[in-house]
Amino acid sequence: MTQFYSQILKPTIENIAKFSDRNAFCINGKFHTYHEFGQAVSQVRFLISDATFQNRNVGLVINDDLETYASIFALWLEGCSYVPLHPNWPLERCLDIASQVGMDLILDSSEKTRYNNNVIKTSGQQPCRDNLKYDDNCPDGDIAYILFTSGSTGKPKGVQLSRENIGAFMDSFWKTGISINENDRCLQCFDLTFDVSVQSFLVPLTKGACCFTIPNGQIKYIYAGGLIEDYKLTFGAMAPSMARYLKPYFDEIDLSSLRCCIFTAEACPLALIEEWQTVAPNADIYDFYGPTEATIYCTYYSLSEGGANKTLNGIISIGKPIANVTAIIIDEKGDIVPRGTKGELCVAGAQVTPGYLNNPTKNAESFFEKEYEGQIMRFYHTGDLCYEDPDGDIMYSGRLDHQAKIQGFRVEMGEIEFHAREFLNGTNTVCIAFENAKGLTEIAMFIESSEFDTSGLMAYMKTKMPQYMIPHHVYFEPTFPLNANGKIDKVVLKSKIRN
Repeated sequence: MTQFYSQILKPTIENIAKFSDRNAFCINGKFHTYHEFGQAVSQVRFLISDATFQNRNVGLVINDDLETYASIFALWLEGCSYVPLHPNWPLERCLDIASQVGMDLILDSSEKTRYNNNVIKTSGQQPCRDNLKYDDNCPDGDIAYILFTSGSTGKPKGVQLSRENIGAFMDSFWKTGISINENDRCLQCFDLTFDVSVQSFLVPLTKGACCFTIPNGQIKYIYAGGLIEDYKLTFGAMAPSMARYLKPYFDEIDLSSLRCCIFTAEACPLALIEEWQTVAPNADIYDFYGPTEATIYCTYYSLSEGGANKTLNGIISIGKPIANVTAIIIDEKGDIVPRGTKGELCVAGAQVTPGYLNNPTKNAESFFEKEYEGQIMRFYHTGDLCYEDPDGDIMYSGRLDHQAKIQGFRVEMGEIEFHAREFLNGTNTVCIAFENAKGLTEIAMFIESSEFDTSGLMAYMKTKMPQYMIPHHVYFEPTFPLNANGKIDKVVLKSKIRN
């Protein structure tokens, strides 16, 4: 029996029967029972089984509704994977993803679809007989989902996550000691294009709990705070930026119902968590770390309330590897460094992606084999600068490359620069991520030019990229400064940002 089946499909299917009258989801204020969820899965599965398509990687328009979540399980039961397509992304970006995948089927619960190719409308279907039987005969190596992240060439790149990856992740997650049962009420505040969403809906569904989602278009931090307080949520994962946005309301809100809270997706300041504990005093708090390529999380750190929590420059330690992950820290030559020495964090194990879709060059850059503890392992370069303390806890020091986390999403500055240069006919641009006065990450774009009206540039970039990738500030420089190596001096440019 594969872990994908034993950790995900089997318990979810059993819960549909065992907890049929209990709530599985609360979506936009409406509750849906496990029976209704099972019906929705069955309906979509019948539609898929009747469809004609060759590519098992199926597009999924990620609306916030029961049919979208049901489509994920229907695809998995049919031996397919899902490729999320955000309804608010530029159509050109979604079509580029569809082209890269070669997808010939899209599931869409929208009233009116944006797509012209083979589309199944999943909403408004009639009740049907149960169609939840599953034979555990899909190979572990089959893909479960493909998430497209920002690419430095201007094209988003597809990270393939296999059934083995996600099955191993769920096994690792429960081995952290976190416990959830059917009485828990769990927050799902992430877009389905972001990998933490997978944890956020699988944790409740595999334990018979209720999953509370945030509708598209809502102000996430306000809506999430209201959900936690109004429905007495007990478990949730969120980015630290959400807590930052909620800080002005800490004197007004009561989050004492939370008994377990995960912070993830970006560096987590201890000072912020200490303030969070004043409004969520009963919560066990964890800092979880992980790139998409290592399936959601690969290390974690459990915080002590009122105790001595480990930090570097005020940022909480990312802790130790979870069960199915091996972590090493290497120097520029690829040699493992002694504890206490900074280097690049690299990870291996059953959670590491089989690779990027149709991208052998990127795969060769990002993965390497190395003998460790007597066996050859395949490691992933995280690009994060870290060191191990004497206890083996990993301290996070920052990014090695030109990436940043914006609202929890990983963004490559190179992709933004690419689209700006494309519109500006090759004019040199540099994008720099920085922390504003509120502690939130923003993007400043420098253009090597005399000043001009940027409204056309901004309108163009909004057709190419999600809103969170659009620069917050634009500066003009007649000539970019250079450092001693003849490279653009980004330190000098960053010093000119008016915060």
